[in-house]
Amino acid sequence: MIPKQSTYRDRLQPWHLIRHLPNCQRLTVARFARRPDAESYLNALRRLMPAVPHTIVFVNAVSALGENTVPIQTQLSIEV
Repeated sequence: MIPKQSTYRDRLQPWHLIRHLPNCQRLTVARFARRPDAESYLNALRRLMPAVPHTIVFVNAVSALGENTVPIQTQLSIEV
């Protein structure tokens, strides 16, 4: 996948709640500005769908310093 330049909205909501799918795929369920909001939503999803695995991920696009560089996507997976 080609890295895309992050938008202002992407930088405002770095906490993503993802659902794990077969074949190492994932689906972003929701995005949040604060981690406690993501944890609360995760707890609600676990009560509603206990058999479906979800994970909170911090996605931060590092700003490019030069004109010819591409932002690097860094992800930190957090198991709650």
